[in-house]
Amino acid sequence: MKTARKRISQREARMIAQERMERLLRLAEEEGRAGNLERGRRYVTLARRIGMRTNTRMPRGFLYCRQCMSPLIPGKNCTVRLRNNRVTTTCEECGHVHRHPYLMEKRGEHEQQEQRSG
Repeated sequence: MKTARKRISQREARMIAQERMERLLRLAEEEGRAGNLERGRRYVTLARRIGMRTNTRMPRGFLYCRQCMSPLIPGKNCTVRLRNNRVTTTCEECGHVHRHPYLMEKRGEHEQQEQRSG
């Protein structure tokens, strides 16, 4: 005789998904640093799938190429440049370029300089 499975709430599912995604991304970063980019890509892909299934965002702070899914390790398989108030990250695997602003950091520096001089 089969027993019914206990249904978990959406909140619990998201918490479990977040933990698993963080674990997979940590493993992806370790594999990328070790030079095994294929396994790192697989971990990133699995983490993204879990996130899509449970409608959970990817954890902040982890760099991965949104085109080829490889974990980005600056100096190993990507270049990071600061240009025109933007951070430009270029994947050396596929050539995809990701740009995002860093105005808040610049604004904070500007305010600190004003406080020093004023």
